[in-house]
Amino acid sequence: MTDPGESGPVGAGPAADAEAESGGGEGTGATDGTTAAVEPETPADVAALAARIVEEVEDVIVGKRDAVEHVLVTVLARGHLLVEDVPGVGKTTLAKSVARSIDGSFKRVQFTPDLLPSDVTGVNVFNRRTDEFDFQPGPVFANVVLGDEINRAPPKTQSALLEAMEENQVTTDGTTRKLPDPFCVIATQNDVEPGQTYELPVAEVDRFTKKIRLGYPDAEEEAAILGRLAGDHPVDSVEPVATIADVRAARRIVGEIAASEAVREYVARLAVFTRHNAKLGASPRGSLALIRASQARAALDGRGYVIPDDVQAEAPSVLSHRIRTESGGTDGADVVDDALDRIRVE
Repeated sequence: MTDPGESGPVGAGPAADAEAESGGGEGTGATDGTTAAVEPETPADVAALAARIVEEVEDVIVGKRDAVEHVLVTVLARGHLLVEDVPGVGKTTLAKSVARSIDGSFKRVQFTPDLLPSDVTGVNVFNRRTDEFDFQPGPVFANVVLGDEINRAPPKTQSALLEAMEENQVTTDGTTRKLPDPFCVIATQNDVEPGQTYELPVAEVDRFTKKIRLGYPDAEEEAAILGRLAGDHPVDSVEPVATIADVRAARRIVGEIAASEAVREYVARLAVFTRHNAKLGASPRGSLALIRASQARAALDGRGYVIPDDVQAEAPSVLSHRIRTESGGTDGADVVDDALDRIRVE
């Protein structure tokens, strides 16, 4: 299968599949009595689609508009998101709300030390009535998959996600099965109990398009959260404001947004700077992720072309987690900030 993460010319994204894949959770659009919106055809349509999703999710996620936009940029850029934060700040609610707003299927996997790879991808089970093996799909077969506390599982189990994240497919006993389109992993990482977790391999971290933190709400936001949670959980009230077909169309449009030669060279020089100023810099996969995230950011503004401001807005969340510093640190935010200060568009 063609590698969706590393192939094709920039600015000419791959076409969306004509049909929904198994488990794709194809929806019919808004269910609140309004007329479903027309499938997006231009960057302005993508911006309108994103605005609807953000508005719907913000009814549940208080004061986290930036985080919601990060999720949307990741989905539109055909990527995956890593959320590193303390427990209880709304990571699961964010992922579920986005999935419901696009009428997509959602599955959650709680990563634990005893979790097996087959618990994630699925397993073949012998059927006595047919004398054949039947494949039982794992939770990875969904449009949005939440891998909760992914660093609690050993590397063998974490590696079960590598093929899925890179190839959008799962191979079990020699048989390859495609995952739904769109497919997005939102993984959370526990950063408060390092003695009870495993460090994520560099190869796995590099497959996440973006890494963000949600952070604690302020007093006013927390009071609003408490008010909304007094009754039923507000995530149950999230209505689909888009369809899976809308998202596929939007991703196709994002892939066609123009990234000029000057912008591509700017991204390349940022990546090279990180390699010269850290023990491990951003990979070419990171550069491509930055271009695609910048295309998605341009689409959120309704533009058909990328500008340096898009690159600068996305670089911290796209490049920082890929960098390892000379001191052994895993946070390359300072290196990225330095690169943005020193490197200019030519």
